[in-house]
Amino acid sequence: MKMKKRIFDAVFMIVSAIILVLLLEYGLLEKYIGFSLIPILIAYQLGQYSERRFKK
Repeated sequence: MKMKKRIFDAVFMIVSAIILVLLLEYGLLEKYIGFSLIPILIAYQLGQYSERRFKK
């Protein structure tokens, strides 16, 4: 179970980084750079909640 969580965390970080780099390349982050971390923080909190909720 621990390995699945590490793999999921690694995949999530890579996908998030790719999305942020693409948004940066297209110039969409220049105005809204402060809001770019909000989806990452939301996903992190949902992951923490689901881990507590479904842990058995």
